[in-house]
This record gives sequence, structure tokens and C-alpha cells, in this order.
Amino acid sequence: MKLNKYIDHTVLKPVTTLEDIKTLCMEAVEYGFAAVCVPPPFVKMAKTFVGSTTVKTATVIGFPFGYSAVEAKVAETVLAIIDGADELDMVANLIAVRNKDWEYLEKEITTILPIIRNKQKVIKVIIESGILLEEEIIRCCEIYGGLGVDFVKTSTGYAEKGASIEAVQLMRKHLPPNVQIKASGGIRTFAFARDLIEAGATKLGCSASVAIVKEGGAAGPGY
Repeated sequence: MKLNKYIDHTVLKPVTTLEDIKTLCMEAVEYGFAAVCVPPPFVKMAKTFVGSTTVKTATVIGFPFGYSAVEAKVAETVLAIIDGADELDMVANLIAVRNKDWEYLEKEITTILPIIRNKQKVIKVIIESGILLEEEIIRCCEIYGGLGVDFVKTSTGYAEKGASIEAVQLMRKHLPPNVQIKASGGIRTFAFARDLIEAGATKLGCSASVAIVKEGGAAGPGY
């Protein structure tokens, strides 16, 4: 299995440097990854580094905790689009999830989704599945699936537990076929990456992307 087209090559450390971003983008181009996912201040530079290649530029909104006000997430979304982001990975308000304030979650996404659709961008909603109860994951899938987001994403990578086969399977069971799954958080081996795809993920957020594809037998462009 060739994983490169499933991978969003990612660096989101709070101490990320411009050199980190340049390396990330050059690796993404070399190995033909689907996208680079970078902190918001680096969107413009990432867009420049990947140039006219097929590599998309993604960034994060409300990261990593998700409890920013809706207005703040709107502002982040608009700025990211102005800077050239193709895809936006937004952390759901996890406080609302834990307090079962489903109305708030619906308000949040229905406020942001029209901005995304108007500019024909891609939105991935991060629910932090590793720290949610099963019923909370299911309810999130019902809300975001019903409203037609592009992806529901497992994790930020900053919680104590990241992606799992079980969470991806549960999400796939409760999402409509047109809503895809991005698995992220703790993906460091080819075997785990492959298993997540077989469970239903169609995107993988990885920082160990090069090591993973090399383990799987990739050798350069087109793999």
C-alpha cells in the first residue's frame, strides 16, 4: 500500500521555525504527500514553498484546545483563507462536547461552514476522539455528518491519546459515506497507518511521514 497520497505532512509545534516549514514542504513535494499542515503564521510561506505542485496547504483553527469563541475561529478562518490555505482543520469546542451543549456545536459549525463553502475550501473538524466517551463521538458524528463537513478528524496530537483503530471504526459507522475521516495523533509506523486506512480513514495527519512511507517501501516522487 502506497500511503503518500493519504498523508498531511504536519508540523504544529509552538516553537516551529521557518526552516522547519521549508523542510516540511520540500519533503511533501519530494514524496508526493497530499498536503502540508502548518501553524497559521506560516501559511503564506508554505504556499510559496509548495508552489504549483499538487501539494495542498492546510492549517489549524482554534488549535489545540478548541475553546476559542466562535468569533475568534471565524477571524482565524478568514485570515487563513486570505493567506492561501486550501484546507482548514478546526478543533471543535470540547467544553461544549463534554457539557453536552450540542446546540453550541451546531451554531459554531453552521457559522463557519458557509465561509468555507463560499471559498470552496476543505474543512476538517477535530473532535479529539481519544478523550471522548463513545456516545460523545457518536453525537459529534451525527452533528458534523448531518451538516456535511468534508472530514471529521480524530485528534490534535496534543491530548493524552491520539488516533485509534476503534475510534476510526466507530466514526465510520456513524458518518454518512460522503464525510471522510482524518486520523491523526501518534501515527509513527507504516503498520498503524495502514490499519487506520483499512478501518476507514482516508487522510492521515503525520509528522513522521517520511519514515512511514520509507518503511512501506517508498523511494521518492510518485510513491
